[in-house]
Amino acid sequence: MQDILDKARGIKVVIFDVDGVLTDGSLFIGDDGQEYKAFNSRDGHGMKMLQQIGVEIAIITGRTSEVVNHRIRDLGIKTVYQGQHDKTVAFNDLLSNRQISPAECAYVGDDVVDLPVMSQVGLAIAVQDAHPMVKKHAHWQTPSVGGRGAGRDVCEMIMEAKGCLQSTLESYLHKI
Repeated sequence: MQDILDKARGIKVVIFDVDGVLTDGSLFIGDDGQEYKAFNSRDGHGMKMLQQIGVEIAIITGRTSEVVNHRIRDLGIKTVYQGQHDKTVAFNDLLSNRQISPAECAYVGDDVVDLPVMSQVGLAIAVQDAHPMVKKHAHWQTPSVGGRGAGRDVCEMIMEAKGCLQSTLESYLHKI
């Protein structure tokens, strides 16, 4: 685990896939074609805390959904790439725009479409219920499944690596 914490210490941007990572992968589509997704509120708060300590959150997802736009606005996430069938294109754009190296990025994925980016980043993370091939190529695996706390697992592990998890959590005691 120390090797993972060492990798996490230098992370400046955490990139999340959406379906199967920030959701459980289920797609609910109404008769009118409207798409619905369920997001975990604790994952969202973990992302807010991570941003507060200076780690940027980015989204790269293969699907395009207005639901995702609503959620990322709520979380204050500015960097979002939707409809990315080749996620490496978005990843390279992110690197260029931020002028950072792949080693300064973590990527959280669940399926084989995530492997091309996962193979380039400094910290590749698979959610607990990821495809076996994704787990095999990940540096770390979350204790929780996608959409059920995996995002929070990632955020807290990175805060722990940066030495600020305990103080961040304890800061809520002072707000009582």
